[in-house]
Amino acid sequence: MSGLFDRLQNEIEGREKEDGISPLDLAELSAPLRKIIRLMLREVELSFDRLWEALSGTEDGEQMSKDELGKMLETLAKQGWLISRGEKDRASYKVNLRRKPGSSLAQGIWSALDDKIEKREKADPKADGDE
Repeated sequence: MSGLFDRLQNEIEGREKEDGISPLDLAELSAPLRKIIRLMLREVELSFDRLWEALSGTEDGEQMSKDELGKMLETLAKQGWLISRGEKDRASYKVNLRRKPGSSLAQGIWSALDDKIEKREKADPKADGDE
């Protein structure tokens, strides 16, 4: 039976690695790629043409060609940053954000409370919490 649990644990760990990006990962990107992701984070989904319009309208002097944009989007999709649907000029993209892990805070709080109640009951078995 332990083989089944080992496989499930490995699958869970694998999914955690594959579930996209976190905002902290943005620091690892180059400036043009980071610019694309920041723009994508503001929208749910953008088409290639809409991305081109938004990026070509910037005034920071860094104009890129449609081919360069296509290569950057392809790179981001291969690295797991973006999810692409469609091909080339007809493609649409959205950011592949990582699922937020569940909080372990609640478990820690409840176990701490259980420990205190247990210690209190051992110290004074007559105290049942009703005063």
